[in-house]
Amino acid sequence: MTLQRRDGVALWRQIVETLESDIKAQVFAPGKQLPTEAELAERFSVNRHTVRRGIAFLEQEGLLRVEQGRGTFVQERMVDYKLGKRTRFTENIQTQSRIPSGDLVRAVTLSADQALAKNLHIRKGAPVVLIESIGKVDGRPISLVAHHFPAKRFPDFIAVYKQTRSVTKALAHYGIDDYTRKETRITARLPNGNECRLLELPRSQPVLVTESINIDSDGRVIEYGWGRMAAERAQLVVQP
Repeated sequence: MTLQRRDGVALWRQIVETLESDIKAQVFAPGKQLPTEAELAERFSVNRHTVRRGIAFLEQEGLLRVEQGRGTFVQERMVDYKLGKRTRFTENIQTQSRIPSGDLVRAVTLSADQALAKNLHIRKGAPVVLIESIGKVDGRPISLVAHHFPAKRFPDFIAVYKQTRSVTKALAHYGIDDYTRKETRITARLPNGNECRLLELPRSQPVLVTESINIDSDGRVIEYGWGRMAAERAQLVVQP
């Protein structure tokens, strides 16, 4: 398509209007990559500088993000992930009228190192169940979480989890109908190679790292969690 100057509207502004319309119509869905500058320049019959100015405007408006060396992508709608006394992934996402899902990465039993033993209040070397999974929103991965449980208290936990596909439902199998968050520690860093692959992130995009401890109604530690969340797709909302 060839753009025509009309009523003093600059060509780059017309590109903005067209791309905004494309995004609204889901021609370019959230998270999807736009054509290259050269391809857009050919589409609109303009030079790349004009395309670049339009993209820069849309990036400033928060509709696009430009990743160095990768291209330009439609910005996903940010998830407000609430951290409170009771933090549940599925409920968090459903309350925002979005679709939660997930994939199991691994489920294994390992020996507690010093850090795990300290966080779970067990002896070093005791068996620990590790459930690592990817949390998705509308089909897009936003988190990678490693759940650790004391194996002595939860025998056959892996089989129960695979049957229920839910940490909350698996814990209910053992008579824990409610559990609460004792504490959460939050830091940020750049992702490693495995996290980039599983979360579909470039090396330049940071992850929010959470360390959490959940307890039962008697105050006993039942889970130590270690999560990594794509900072460009979610923000943590700390609630009392």
